[in-house]
Amino acid sequence: MKKNILLIDDEELITASLQKLLNRQGYDVVVANDVASALQEVRNADFNLVISDVRIPEVDGLEGIEKIRTLLKESNKPMIPEVLMTGYADLDKYEKAKSLNVMEYLYKPFDNAQFLATVNSILKPEEKNNDN
Repeated sequence: MKKNILLIDDEELITASLQKLLNRQGYDVVVANDVASALQEVRNADFNLVISDVRIPEVDGLEGIEKIRTLLKESNKPMIPEVLMTGYADLDKYEKAKSLNVMEYLYKPFDNAQFLATVNSILKPEEKNNDN
């Protein structure tokens, strides 16, 4: 069964690149350019993973994660693991991400192999030891 990923980022080049990379790995990817769009997607579909940029206009990715969690709880949907990514070293944002217990916090630019290893470790844990 295909795994569905919600990718939240306002940078079109990033979303296009990551969507293509993840599609080649067999994942279905839905892109949202802001948190409002992401919340609409979560209302309409089920996802296995949320990948969000930290810096998004209007509502940042950390607040977006909190809003998604609230929506899931109110809708009696299961929680979704989250990965946050950022191009900025910001200790406050990192500490907040840690307090939210997100699965991973990645710094851009990241290596595609590292990114895929992170996604696969969350979505395909049974294959984790077979990647070598």
